[in-house]
Amino acid sequence: MSSTYTSSTFKGIGFMCLGVFCLALGDAITKWLGEVHSPLQIIFFRTLVSLPLIALIARFNGGLRTLTTRRPGVHLLRGLIFSGTMICFMWGLTLLPLAETTAIAFAAPLFVTVLSVPLLGERVDGPTLAATLLGFLGVLVVIRPGGASFQPGALVVVGAAVFYALTMLTARRYGDREHLWAMVFYTTLVPLLVSATTLPWVWQTPAPLHWPAFLVAGVLGVGAMTGLTLAFRYAPAALVAPFDYTALLWAVGLGWWFWDEVPDLWVFVGGSLIIASGLAIAYHDRRTTLKRRPTA
Repeated sequence: MSSTYTSSTFKGIGFMCLGVFCLALGDAITKWLGEVHSPLQIIFFRTLVSLPLIALIARFNGGLRTLTTRRPGVHLLRGLIFSGTMICFMWGLTLLPLAETTAIAFAAPLFVTVLSVPLLGERVDGPTLAATLLGFLGVLVVIRPGGASFQPGALVVVGAAVFYALTMLTARRYGDREHLWAMVFYTTLVPLLVSATTLPWVWQTPAPLHWPAFLVAGVLGVGAMTGLTLAFRYAPAALVAPFDYTALLWAVGLGWWFWDEVPDLWVFVGGSLIIASGLAIAYHDRRTTLKRRPTA
């Protein structure tokens, strides 16, 4: 029994690390594409690639009937909110270094905690509130509003974190009434439709090298979703959740390798405070919905 549990646990950790790597690499590709293409065009191609893959996964995990729903309005709302997440995050990637964008994006669980009070009527106890305040202090350290190094793009990424928190809160509200794959499918379909309507105004013909990059970015997005889902299936959430923060290590490495980005000390200090806050909330609250962050 013990060896089985250990094997399952290592599988969970492995899937989490793989999923996080897919997220980080997908973000790096998105940042590179964003040097030429509008975030809306990137969203269109990524969701265009991801949607059939999600349907295929659903086909072999319960059948296409899992995509049926009686709440199209809920999915429309979630899709529009998630569209805001994707637009802000991809835009932020073009404005800020990769590591700084990733560190700020980790604030999403903090907004989940704060917004769950007025929107879901939940109560936040003292330890959780203290950890949340520590996390917001970390966000202020990273973005340094009013300082000479402040970049308005940081507020765009904060907006992405808020939108993503709202996406998670709606999942908490309606997730037990809808199938997982329906939630994922329609949350991907709506941004595809929204971005498609904007193409006449934002279209930029991709260079030959950009076409495979769009394809790989879409595949990585689905790979990340699959890896994170399997991670929480094989191992306890409180055990695998901390490995989500390895994304910051990948972001630092990829940012340095491709763009010569070297985060300053305050990004590491603020990022450490945000991570410490997220870990404290995760272990105290044990809610898997708090173990996520916004991502392209």
